[in-house]
Amino acid sequence: MNYTYKLRLVPEADGGYTVFVPALPGCITYGESVEEAIEMAKEAVSLYVEDLTERGETVPDDSNTLEYSLSLVA
Repeated sequence: MNYTYKLRLVPEADGGYTVFVPALPGCITYGESVEEAIEMAKEAVSLYVEDLTERGETVPDDSNTLEYSLSLVA
């Protein structure tokens, strides 16, 4: 099965990136660089999906999700 997920990488003040996977609640990881953060996210998502599959639960996916960034000047 192929799944698509959007990742949100947030730079941390002390370095590195925290990664959130919005479609998978609680799926959060960290990496020292963007590349490492993405690799860690791949592993976290894989384990998350594996767990859902083993429990017979529906696996959410971002393939039909639209994304837009809004900039607001206040």
